[in-house]
Amino acid sequence: MNFFDAQDSAKRATRWLVIVYVIATILIVAGVTSIAAAAFLMIENTGQPANSGFLALIAFLAALLIIGATLFKTSRLSSGGGQVAVDMGGTLISTDVSNPLRQRLRNVVEEMAIASGVPVPEVYVLEEEMGINAFAAGFSPGDAAIAVTRGTLETLNREELQGIIAHEFSHILNGDMRLNIRMMGVLFGIMVIGMMGRMLLRGARHTRNKNAAAVLVIGIGLTLLGWIGVFAARLVKAAISRQREFLADASAVQFTRETDGIANALKKIGGYGAHSYIRSVDPEEVSHMLFAGGASRLTSMFATHPPLIDRIKALDPGFSEDDYPAVNIESHSQSSQLEAEMSQASGFAPTAAAAIPASIADSVGQPNPEQIAYAAQIRQSIPADLYDAAHSPELAWMLTLALGVDREPAHAERQLHFITEQVGEQRGEIVRRLAAQLAEVGGEYRLPLLEIAFPALKLRPEQQREFFLELVKRLIELDGVIDLYEYCFYRVLSSAFEHASDPSGRHKKKRAGKKEVRQAAIDLVMAVAHHGHTEHEERVNAFKAGVVEFGKWANDANYEDKKLESTAVLDRSLDILGKMNSAGSKSLLHALAKTVGHDGKVTAAEAELLRAICASLNCPLPPILGAANDA
Repeated sequence: MNFFDAQDSAKRATRWLVIVYVIATILIVAGVTSIAAAAFLMIENTGQPANSGFLALIAFLAALLIIGATLFKTSRLSSGGGQVAVDMGGTLISTDVSNPLRQRLRNVVEEMAIASGVPVPEVYVLEEEMGINAFAAGFSPGDAAIAVTRGTLETLNREELQGIIAHEFSHILNGDMRLNIRMMGVLFGIMVIGMMGRMLLRGARHTRNKNAAAVLVIGIGLTLLGWIGVFAARLVKAAISRQREFLADASAVQFTRETDGIANALKKIGGYGAHSYIRSVDPEEVSHMLFAGGASRLTSMFATHPPLIDRIKALDPGFSEDDYPAVNIESHSQSSQLEAEMSQASGFAPTAAAAIPASIADSVGQPNPEQIAYAAQIRQSIPADLYDAAHSPELAWMLTLALGVDREPAHAERQLHFITEQVGEQRGEIVRRLAAQLAEVGGEYRLPLLEIAFPALKLRPEQQREFFLELVKRLIELDGVIDLYEYCFYRVLSSAFEHASDPSGRHKKKRAGKKEVRQAAIDLVMAVAHHGHTEHEERVNAFKAGVVEFGKWANDANYEDKKLESTAVLDRSLDILGKMNSAGSKSLLHALAKTVGHDGKVTAAEAELLRAICASLNCPLPPILGAANDA
C-alpha cells in the first residue's frame, strides 16, 4: 500500500467512523427520549404521556450533549501532538540533551524524518513508564510528536528502537494520527451519556422523595445506552486500529529492510508482559494510539491491536510463545555501544548522477533502507556548528535566515546587509557566519537542516513566527528575481508554521474548482521547467514532457516566461494544489518528475527543489539518491 492508498484508506475509515457516530447518536437520542417519556409517567403519576414539545426538547438536549462533548474533546486535542504527549505524562527532550539514550532517540527520529521528507517531530519521553511502548500523535506531519517510554530507551538497542520509530513514522505518513484523534473525540462524545447515567445512579442512592424511582430508571437507562454506544464505537475502533497496526509493522520492515529490529522489540514486549501498558492515563482511551496496545482486560473483540504473537509470527513465522526472552534493563551495559553510535561520520559526499525514479508517486511517504542510510550519513556529516544551531531556540531562526541566503556572492551580500538592518549587528554577524559555513557544504544539506530546526522554531510565539516568515519572504524577494528553490524553501517553512499554528486545519480554505486546479498544475510545471533549464527550447520541451501526463485537457497548454515574474502565480498554484485529492496529486507528481528528468538525469538542486515542492504540497518525498552535485 503506497502513501496515497494509505491516505485514502484512512479517509474511508474516517467516513465509516462518522457513519457509526451518526447512527449511534440517533439511536442514543431516541433511547434518551424514550427513557424521558417513561420517567415522565412515573413522576407525574397521571398515566398521561409527555407532550411532543417536551420530548422534542429532551431529544435536542441529548443530541447537543453528545455533539458538544465530541467537539469539546476534539478541541482539547486540537493543540497538536505535543499537547497529547504532555497530557500522557511526556517530557520534551531538550535541545541541549546530553543523556546518551535520549540523544540516540533524537538521532533516530531525525534520520527517519530526513529520509521521509517531513519536519522533525517533537520527541518526548514518558519518564514514569518502565514498560516498552511508544506512540505518535498529531493531525499532520507538521505538528507530529513521537513519545516513547523510559523502558523503551533503557531496554531496546538501536536496531530495535529504529524499528519502533519506523512503525510510528508509518502512522505519521499514512494519516493514522488524525484518524486516532478523531476516534478519541467520537468515543468521548458517545461515552458522555453513560457518564451522566452513572452520576444519576450515584445521586439516586441519596434520594428519598417520591421521584427516586424515576431518577433510578433514568440513571439505569442512560448507563445502558452508554454501554451500547461504547460497544459499537469500540468495535469500529478496534477493527480500524488492528488493520492499521499490521500495515505499520509491514511498513517498518519496508523502511528499514530489517525484520529483526521491530520483531525483537515485540518479543521483548512479550517478555515484559503486562508491564508494557501505559499507566498514567485511562488505557481504553488511548489504546489505539500505542505501539503495544492497551489494557489486558479488553477482550479480543475489542482489542485495538492484533495479538502480539500474531504480529511477531507475521515477521518471524518460526517463533513460538515459549521463546519470549527474559527482559532486563540494559542501560548500563549499552554505554560503550552508545559512545560508538554518537561518533560523527566524516568524508560523506553525494553519489554520482542518476536518473529520476521511474515511479515517483510510489516513493512518496515510503523511504527505503538506502534513503534511511543516506539520511543518517547526512545527519552525521553536518558540521557541528550548523547542527548545534539547528537545535538551539536562539540560533535556529538565524540558521533559517542563513538558509535563505543566495549562493551568488553579490546577491548574498545584499541579503546579509538587509538581515543586519532588520535584526541588528550582532545577530547579523551570526547569520553571516552560518551562511559562510552553508556555502561550503552541498545543497543537499539545506532541506534536512530546515527539518531539524523546525522543533526549535516552533518554540517561538506565534506572533514572532509570523514576523519571521514575513522577513524570510522579503529576503528571497530582495532582488526582484524569483529563485524557485528559495521560494519553495519559503513555502516549506510557511506550511510548517501553518500546521504549528492550526494543527487541526480548522481554518483551511475551500477547494478550488476543476478549471483553477488544472491551470495551477500547468503553472507549477512551467515554473519547474523554467528553473531546471537555461535555454528557452529546453524549457519548452521539458514543459511539454511534463504536461503530457495530464492528458488531453492539457494539449493546448503553452509555455510562457512572463507568467513566472510574480510570486503570486506560485502562491496561488501551491495553495490550490495542496488541497487536491490523491489521484490529482499522483498525476501532478508524475508530471513534475517528467519535467525534471527530461534530460535523463537530475541534479542535486533539482532533487532538493522537487522535494521542497512535494513538502509544500503535503506529499513527503524521500531523498532522490544519486543526484549530481551541481554546486
